[in-house]
Amino acid sequence: MFDEPTTRRTVLKSAGAALAAAAVPASAQAGSDWTAVESPTGNTLSDVEYTSAGAYAVGGGGVVIERTATSWRKVLDGGPTGNGNDLYGADVTDDGKRLWFVGASGAIGEYDVESGVLSDHSAPMDVTNNFNDVSVTGEAGSANVYVAGDSGKMYYSFENGETGSWEDVTPASGSAINAVDFFDDRSGHIVDGNQTVLYTKDGTTWDKLGIENADYNFYGVDSDGFDDVWVSGGGGSIYRWNGSEWRRADNGDAGLRDVEIESGEGLTVGGGGAVFDRDAGDGWAQEQTPTGANLKGVVRGDVDIAVGAGGSIIER
Repeated sequence: MFDEPTTRRTVLKSAGAALAAAAVPASAQAGSDWTAVESPTGNTLSDVEYTSAGAYAVGGGGVVIERTATSWRKVLDGGPTGNGNDLYGADVTDDGKRLWFVGASGAIGEYDVESGVLSDHSAPMDVTNNFNDVSVTGEAGSANVYVAGDSGKMYYSFENGETGSWEDVTPASGSAINAVDFFDDRSGHIVDGNQTVLYTKDGTTWDKLGIENADYNFYGVDSDGFDDVWVSGGGGSIYRWNGSEWRRADNGDAGLRDVEIESGEGLTVGGGGAVFDRDAGDGWAQEQTPTGANLKGVVRGDVDIAVGAGGSIIER
């Protein structure tokens, strides 16, 4: 059921492959495929993405770092406004050329990974609430941009975030929207602080998908189709929607902050350095990692990367 045509995420996974394969100074834990690598920041890193120029991560104080052929290095400090607002979420355009990121006090930035030019789209509609996550679809310069608001609103622009192009909608109860992911131009899913998963087919209107009687908070969502949705949450929870029902996998006590799946295989990360790997046929298995830091974001590629508290970066 989950062997689907190539998705936008599949293309980006292989972007920057030469850089991803390059050696980065690292320390490994015996018996683990994961290694801890030197970070250029001590600030918490909240998200990590692959672009056409390689991997980038965003985090506290508005820091943006990139993975080079020899090390990770800082490319931005202070965020899109220069005010040092923390960054909480990131995504890339379908062609991998623009990295979008969002964060505290209405911060929204668009970074051209080829030219190094930063565009500031902060405080759309004069909104300065915290933004928890972002998903973008389309190519550089003509993207649809979807921003998850801590106030319970979704902010969206179908004109690359240009001034005057933003609109907003309250999809559910007004609880904070914790994560957003789109698998097509205007089709995707969100999770909120009221243990609710919602979907849209037009990018503007939202309907509830679940999850009934969920006892745990939802932190991350991976949207690969209307019948292929994964949600990570508290109590080691991974929920899977297969088009007809939700099923929960119990992976222990760690709160799982991010999940990334492709054709049934993937990774989820969370508290205390927890990493779980999923094989399409065998289910979830915990990985040994060289860190006890709380992990916030994960991305799969030629080199898998997870990031988290204290600037921690681990790679496999």
